[in-house]
Amino acid sequence: MKAQSIAQQSRLWKQALAATSLENYSLRLFITGSTPKSMRAVTNIKRICESHLKGRYTLEVVDIYQQPALAKGGQIIAAPTLVKSLPLPTRKLVGDMTDKDRILQGLNLRPN
Repeated sequence: MKAQSIAQQSRLWKQALAATSLENYSLRLFITGSTPKSMRAVTNIKRICESHLKGRYTLEVVDIYQQPALAKGGQIIAAPTLVKSLPLPTRKLVGDMTDKDRILQGLNLRPN
């Protein structure tokens, strides 16, 4: 009985992973000018997206100094902040995107 439970869980996990691998991601990265932390965040998120979401994502980089209305509308209180609007649920990740495991988990690309 327990083996069936593990097999069933494995099958469900594979189905969820397959569904995730087909979804397109809509991402928006809010930064503050060309500071070292902002540039690091841009570089890191582009690297993560290219290695895990190649061809399945859009990434918009928003400088909150240039477009403060977008930051206000998105309720951004810290920068850099990555907002994943699709696939749902919406998620916000704050920081320079150096913690790859945390970013992958936040994007639902890695199990909890």
